[in-house]
Order: sequence, then C-alpha cells, then structure tokens
Amino acid sequence: MRGAGRDGEQVSVVPNAPAGPPVDRRVDRLAAYSWRLLVIGAAALAALWLARLLSPVLIPAVVALFLTRLLTPISDPLRRHVRPGLAALAAMIALVGVLTGISILIVPPIADEIASLEETVTLAIDDIEEWLVSDSPFEVSRETIDRLREQAAERFDDFLRSSRGQVVDGVTLVAEAIAGLLLAILFTFFLLRDGSKFAVWLHKRLAPAHREPARRAATRGWFILGRYLRGAAFLGIVESIAIGIALFASGGGLVGPVMILTFLAAFVPILGAVIAGVTAVLVGLVTGGVGTAVIVGVVALAVQQLDNDILAPWIYGRALALHPVVILVSVVAGGALFGIPGTLLAVPVVAVAVNVAKELREPEPTGQAPSGTT
Repeated sequence: MRGAGRDGEQVSVVPNAPAGPPVDRRVDRLAAYSWRLLVIGAAALAALWLARLLSPVLIPAVVALFLTRLLTPISDPLRRHVRPGLAALAAMIALVGVLTGISILIVPPIADEIASLEETVTLAIDDIEEWLVSDSPFEVSRETIDRLREQAAERFDDFLRSSRGQVVDGVTLVAEAIAGLLLAILFTFFLLRDGSKFAVWLHKRLAPAHREPARRAATRGWFILGRYLRGAAFLGIVESIAIGIALFASGGGLVGPVMILTFLAAFVPILGAVIAGVTAVLVGLVTGGVGTAVIVGVVALAVQQLDNDILAPWIYGRALALHPVVILVSVVAGGALFGIPGTLLAVPVVAVAVNVAKELREPEPTGQAPSGTT
C-alpha cells in the first residue's frame, strides 16, 4: 500500500503486523510451580539429612514420646495426690514391673527354644531349596539359589547397619542401642514430669491467632498416637494367640518364639505380618511337617484377612486408615533412613503427621475433638 509523503513522494505503508506469538501464560505458571517444587524438595532433603544426622537423639526422643503416651493414663491420676516427679517415677516403675513380670514368665521357656530357632529356619529354607532344585516343575539351578541367598544375606546385613550409614561392628551397635534406650528412659521421665508445663509454655509463645488451631492439632495427634499403640498391641495379641494355637495344635514346636515374633511384627504393618507369617510356616514345616506348615499358613492368612477387613478398621477407625502404598513407602523409607528403629516408628509418625495436617487445615472444629487423655 502506498501513500503521499510531505514532499509529495510516494511512500510505502506497511499494515500493522502481529508482534509475534503471545506468551503462553501456562508456561510461566509451570515455571513458577517448578521453582517452588525445587525449593520444597531441597528443604525436605535438608530436613531428612538433618534428621538422620541427629538420629542418635531424635529416635530416643520419639520413643520417649511413645512411652509417655503409654504411661500418661497412669501418671496423670497420681499427680492429683503426689508430686509430678513421684508420679512420673511411679509410672515408670509400674512399666518396668510389668515388663519384668512378663519376662520372668516367658523368657526362660523361650530361652530354651530360641537357640534352635535359627537352625530351624535354616533347615526349612534348605528343604525348600532342595524341593526347588529336585522336585519342583521349575528349572532352578542350585547355583542360582546359592547366589540369591548370598545376596539376601548381604542385603539384610546392610539393612541392620543402615541406621548409621556405615559399617559398624556388633559391640558398637549394642552400645548405641543401650545408650539410646537410657536416653529414651530419661526423656520419658522428664516428659511425664514436665510435659504439661512445656506444652503450656510453648502454647503461650504462639501468636494468638495460631493458639487454638495448634491446641486442636496437638490434641488430635496425641489421641491418634494413643489409638495406634493400643490398636497395634491388641492386633498383635490376637495374631500371636491364633498362630500360636495353630502351631501347637498341629504338632509344631518353638511356639513361644513364634508368638513373640508375631506380636512384635504387628507394630510394622504389612511387612511385619508377611515376615511373621513366613517364619511361622517355616517353623511349622521343620518341626511338624508339611501338614503343620499348611495349617499354620491357612490360619495366618485367615487372621490377616480378619484383622485387615474387620478388626483394624474397627480398632483404628478412619483416622488411621492410611493407604497401603503410603504404609509401604513409610516403612521402607523409615528403614532406609534410620534402620530398624525407623521401620518400627515410621507408620505411627506418618499417621500422626497426616492427622495433625488435617486438623490444621480445618478452620473450625468439626464435631467433638478427640480427647488426648484417653
């Protein structure tokens, strides 16, 4: 297109061309979210690194919190009649007395059998290996099985030592365990004696607008922790009694060690049940034969289904209804970061954290707040 200039010259006039493609706002939004995710990820990794670095103090502190929740129903009524220090001491003496009484009842018979437990499981694994190589429909060579057993032994050994991220000898590991236990007992005493004062002090340090949400979150977390401990103990008792009766009635041996292992495994959801069930079946295979192993396996599966479908939802309630994937990731991550203590403590810590986060997101209380003293 042409037009006239100032001196009558013809000049070219180009129509307005588009200034280029418009910037996609979605790209900017994605970039902003990416930076935020990177910052959050870096902060999470730094927190995990710091937690692992402080694990010699952090793990006893968490154990002390669990013991405090367990002993609070004993110490709180005593505080009305005696000083807080005496009430805390009496609660801890009661706990030690109960554990000592149980040990006197079950340790001597278990000690007579526990020495043969490792040999029993080893013989059972050898029998399975022989069946796989000689009689099974699968083509499995003995070299392959030996290699798998060596790799499993190495992985298990690494797992036992992963709490410090380096190879430590047995004496050092036992010393660390004893030191951590003593530190946990000391923390428990001070939490029982001065926990309420510390909670009040911390509550007053918060901004007024944050005090009520923090109080509700702490109450809910305290309630969830108590419910988890009671629920896991109850399920462990049910599972250990059922499997112990099945093993004894079908002619198997090592009933005491298997029951203790089953009870302790109840505190590690999913993985604990699998380990305890497989161990019970192997013990039944060696001490009672194939029939005993089949009976114990059927009872173990039935008890697990009963617990998962009926007892666990009723005991734990919706508050602890974590997805199995969340439970598995929590157990594996806890074991990778903190070793065996992390495996045991991962699920309750995650359950408490999830419920505290839910409570903090709710602007107003919904229904009755759970009691933190039951």
